[in-house]
Parts: sequence; C-alpha cells; structure tokens
Amino acid sequence: MNHLPQISEAEFEVMKIVWKHAPISTNEITDKLLQTTSWSPKTIQTLIKRLVTKGALTYEKQSRMFVYTPVVKESEYIGQESNSFLKRYYDGDITAMLSAYIENDKLSETEIEHLRSLLSKRHSKGGD
Repeated sequence: MNHLPQISEAEFEVMKIVWKHAPISTNEITDKLLQTTSWSPKTIQTLIKRLVTKGALTYEKQSRMFVYTPVVKESEYIGQESNSFLKRYYDGDITAMLSAYIENDKLSETEIEHLRSLLSKRHSKGGD
C-alpha cells in the first residue's frame, strides 16, 4: 500500500488491538478497549467504522458478527509515522534526532546499547 490512511490517536488504539488479535470481532475489540479506556461502546464502534471507511480495516460478516482484519500492516504504518516525525521535526536527519535524544537523556543505557548492537550488526552485513 503506497499511501497509508491518516489515523487519529484514538483510531490507533483500535488498530493496536486489531493488529495484535486479528481476526477479531466488534465485541472483542470493545471488551479489550473498555479495559484500558473510558470510551463508550458506541464510541468504539464509531472508531471501527471510520477505520473501515479509511481503508485501514476490512471486515467479514460471520453469522451475526462482524470480524475485522487490518488492511494496513503495523510495520508499514509505524514506519510511515516515524518518517513523518523525522521529516517534520528533524528535516529527515536521524543523526540529529538521536543526538537530541542522547543529549537530553531521553535514551537509557540499555537503549543506547541496543542501538550500538543494531548498528554493529548492520555494519557487519556490509550496510551503508
């Protein structure tokens, strides 16, 4: 999918449930979100309908239930949002972003070690 739909923060909460549990019914989505939000079931149903309209979710009617599956892959969406953030706040310069996080103590030593490990693996594979 080249152009992924714009998804609000609330819609993203619905998508996280669907990505994790698909295929999943309306009732199951609602039950899971009622545990973590103060939204009404009607609000949750509205969010699901918006996601279907936007093309982020598809559904199948199974007897009297609607069962949803994502059209948009979680990794694609997260990648798009990350690129958007990077372009908006750091002119696409990931080094500037990481420098800001490191200089402002936003990364733990564990996170820095993980990044070192990832960079080391990439370097040993002959990446750019």
